[in-house]
Amino acid sequence: MSPSHIVLEDISILSELCGANDYNLTVLSGLLGARVFSRGNELYLDTDDASQADLFARLVEAIRSSVEDGMPVTPELIIALHAELTPEGKAGEPAAPGDQEQRVKNFLDVCIQIPNGFGKVFPRSPGQSLYLQGIATHDLVFAIGPAGTGKTYLAMAWALRELLSRNRRKLILTRPVVEAGESLGYLPGDLEQKINPYLRPLYDAMEALIPYETIRKLEESRAIEVAPLAYMRGRSLTNCIVILDEGQNTTKEQMKMFLTRLGERTKAIVTGDITQIDLPRRSESGLVHAITLLESIDEVFVSRLDARDVVRSALVRKIIEAYEKE
Repeated sequence: MSPSHIVLEDISILSELCGANDYNLTVLSGLLGARVFSRGNELYLDTDDASQADLFARLVEAIRSSVEDGMPVTPELIIALHAELTPEGKAGEPAAPGDQEQRVKNFLDVCIQIPNGFGKVFPRSPGQSLYLQGIATHDLVFAIGPAGTGKTYLAMAWALRELLSRNRRKLILTRPVVEAGESLGYLPGDLEQKINPYLRPLYDAMEALIPYETIRKLEESRAIEVAPLAYMRGRSLTNCIVILDEGQNTTKEQMKMFLTRLGERTKAIVTGDITQIDLPRRSESGLVHAITLLESIDEVFVSRLDARDVVRSALVRKIIEAYEKE
């Protein structure tokens, strides 16, 4: 094979792209199916395949644009950009150049910088990128998919940016609190202690994105409110972002109650895994019913994430794929 090569004039970008001990070049080699190496200020791909050489050049350009946009080059970023440049993330099948450029532009446009957060948040699959585009352009978003697809994490990142940028006055986080047949009345402690196990995953997402001190200040000022779904009844929510997590465990009545709380300049994001419904038998999931009923409305966006969008770990992706094939 004869290597194709790219000259990078900015040594700092080359160093960032190569990564510690050239680990990022190993990631690139695995994605492109050919060895990637550096000499001086040049990067080489050891291949005679013209389409792979073209993909290599476009991938390096996308990485360079990402660095200039303030994102550190991590293996996850490289994998995400490769997925944007190839249909279904398949090596050797690059999309048309115009499509590639637009997809990379969309990718960079939806990356989230939270003020005083722990770095820029970016989608790690085309499905996640489309999900973030949907959040930006629609008033009501339903996100369904298995564990590890980033449904709650990405929604939280978008919401925190809006809140801390003062584009919205309040962030409300809610969940149904009765799952798997359990009732709050049988749990020990006062109300806060009873609901804490149900709301903990929402705090986990927040704590992964911004410092705890920032969360505490937002809670003290009532800019963040975390409450069980039942506490939404009778309210009118204006100029807010509302995230309803574990939406598959709402009844039709609860979902209707929640959706009719939404007022002016309020965006609602409803997440859930419709394969993990814990409602009693014969009870239809409010999330499934709402998607069927509302999907055709222009202001409503439905994101359907699957095993290809799992970023929690490669093992989780394989587990989900095995269950889907059962």
